[in-house]
Amino acid sequence: MIRLAFLLTTESRSFSSLRIRASSEETSSSENEIFTDLKEKWDALEDKSIVLLYGGGALVGIWLSFVVVGAIDSLPLLPKIMELVGIGYTGWFIYRYLIFKAKGVLGSGVT
Repeated sequence: MIRLAFLLTTESRSFSSLRIRASSEETSSSENEIFTDLKEKWDALEDKSIVLLYGGGALVGIWLSFVVVGAIDSLPLLPKIMELVGIGYTGWFIYRYLIFKAKGVLGSGVT
């Protein structure tokens, strides 16, 4: 188990900092259990190359999505349009699913 101790110290009147200390108790035994579990599962796999291929493909997909989002974000007008689309979709979702569904659920049991 990891315990976190929070200490609030005031160094001056207007500035206070929060220090966090982590102390570990019995973490080495739980870490060893986790590593032995992972090793047993890895040894039980027959097609390790397929797992590595899927893992590598997932990493490439994540990297590619970051590149696409960065390219879209670098265009000057497009981020504002995407923000408006997000706000519009959020409003539509609240209007469609939260407001009227809540009224229907609450009103169905009332006679």
